[in-house]
Amino acid sequence: MRTNTLIPALAQWPARRWLAAAVAAVGTYVLVAVPTDLIDTPLFSREVPPTWWSFPILAVTAVLTGLLLATYVSREPAADGGSSSEEPDSRGRFGAAGTIVSFFAVGCPVCNKLVLLALGTSGAMQYFEPIQPLLAALSIALLLWAFVKRATSEDRCPVPRVRAATAGAATGSGR
Repeated sequence: MRTNTLIPALAQWPARRWLAAAVAAVGTYVLVAVPTDLIDTPLFSREVPPTWWSFPILAVTAVLTGLLLATYVSREPAADGGSSSEEPDSRGRFGAAGTIVSFFAVGCPVCNKLVLLALGTSGAMQYFEPIQPLLAALSIALLLWAFVKRATSEDRCPVPRVRAATAGAATGSGR
């Protein structure tokens, strides 16, 4: 069954995809929130308090990253009991870029070493801090685009499954 819209595509997801999405979302939230000090730990600190929109942006980013990563989990278990893989997709690169951009969007403008090296402390506050909401919007747009494209097009051109024994013979390693 072909799906061209998001809701029918998501309705076909098995439980393991939803589980992968949830685990990836929580992992993304923690991996971004700890170094940006949105989750307070003794490991990191902020010079500038977080903005009111940092937490919702991080939550949306984490959910979209989780959903995008879940599209890489096969809908069906592999016949040989191993993991099945799909061809890499360039849309996933947009998702990775979106997650990285969100790190800069919610992070402390003067705590980020790359920003400090490029702009200095006053430049970070004067030039970088005002564009952080734009980075947040860009992050969400990239993640949303990549997720919707992957979720709605994954059954258009399915990759044929190859058995493990046949795959070894086809590559010449089964001699």
